[in-house]
Amino acid sequence: MTRIESPRSASYQDLRAEGMTRESIRAGVGAGQLFHARRDVYVQGDLSDRVLQAARVGGRLDCVSLLRTSGVYVLAAEEALHVQIPRHRSRLRSPGSRRVKLDGTAHRVVIHWRDDPSDADALFADPVRAVAQALICQPVRPAIATLDSALNTGFISEQDLDAVFETIPPRRRSMRAAIDGRAEAGSETFARLICRTFGLSVELQVEIPNVGRVDLLVDGWIIVECDSHAFHGGWEAQERDRRRDLAAAQLGYSTLRPTANHLSWEPHLLRDALAGLLARGPRRQDAVRLRRKRR
Repeated sequence: MTRIESPRSASYQDLRAEGMTRESIRAGVGAGQLFHARRDVYVQGDLSDRVLQAARVGGRLDCVSLLRTSGVYVLAAEEALHVQIPRHRSRLRSPGSRRVKLDGTAHRVVIHWRDDPSDADALFADPVRAVAQALICQPVRPAIATLDSALNTGFISEQDLDAVFETIPPRRRSMRAAIDGRAEAGSETFARLICRTFGLSVELQVEIPNVGRVDLLVDGWIIVECDSHAFHGGWEAQERDRRRDLAAAQLGYSTLRPTANHLSWEPHLLRDALAGLLARGPRRQDAVRLRRKRR
């Protein structure tokens, strides 16, 4: 698997060795092409605020901050800046009230004091260590969604899981049995975990004739589609979704469409809806079987 490539910092001597003069370094900082993060540490000026501020604090982008930057799902709560700093840099220690400006807003800084196998000039923490740290910093359900997403996006591989779970506290290792890298969004993971509390079969990414691929199929007849504004916000997308739901109903399926926000912050809505449908389960299952026979 190809690892995510980390941007690098450079010292004054590194820049001079690349042919830059004192004046060109000063001009590069003034023009925003270089960012003088701290004493003798320079970074490309076009990197994100989070990377620049992590370098200014004295470490690497880490944990949920690195994962979000890399397109991996993390819980969408207030985003503190998570920074990995080697233990030996005790002179950088600071009160927990440290804050930085990101996109014009003050954010809390969470420092993870630990060693990391990344190169000394790397501005990203090691992916395996960053995922392991994110499992500790999030509740269990979002942590499982992060693992699913990290696998689905290729941020880590299946082979990396042993190293991830060797790093985290033993009480968190039981979540490994719940991972499924086929989930294409955090909301799908949340929905899957909720559905499985009913003790029924839950199939992922199921192809249904005349309907298409659905996110989850519960008990063979309940379709759960996990909608987000990014992919279902426009009227054309909503009309397409309704057409699919009507086609599914014609075959005897029931469709539930909780939004990503529902699944993240109000999971009882899906749980209660499933309980209501399952109370009438036998009749609906018979309808699905009948439709399949007719086909």
